[in-house]
Amino acid sequence: MLVDPFRGLGMPRIPGFGELVALLQTQTEALSQLPRTLADLNGAVRELTAATTAARDTIASAQRMAERLEGLVEELEEPVRALRPGIERVGRVLDDPAVDTVPETLRRIHDDLMPLIHSLRQAQSRVGSVTGLLRRRPADDEDDGY
Repeated sequence: MLVDPFRGLGMPRIPGFGELVALLQTQTEALSQLPRTLADLNGAVRELTAATTAARDTIASAQRMAERLEGLVEELEEPVRALRPGIERVGRVLDDPAVDTVPETLRRIHDDLMPLIHSLRQAQSRVGSVTGLLRRRPADDEDDGY
């Protein structure tokens, strides 16, 4: 059994051969995994680059769309603003209590006038039939001349 002569004197302990071999083995294992780790890191960087490119393209597309929408809004803004006074007038008219009576007035007109119009059409049809009969019948004056 080996005894460290500096033990207990506040001096760092000197590692033994077994510990040195274990340390070298751990370092060798870490180094052997380094190529795989670097390949994974390289793949992650490529994916990040692709995602960044896609995001840049998406942002550029969104920017173009925003510019087009801004142009459309500018084109429509003046005509829509010009409509405002008319829309406000229509709103005031529609708020008038007289507008609420329009459906009832139209219903009464329909109920009162439609039978009258129907009767007029029937009378017109009868007059047309009588006129047609009179046109087809030869006049008595024409028979006397032959």
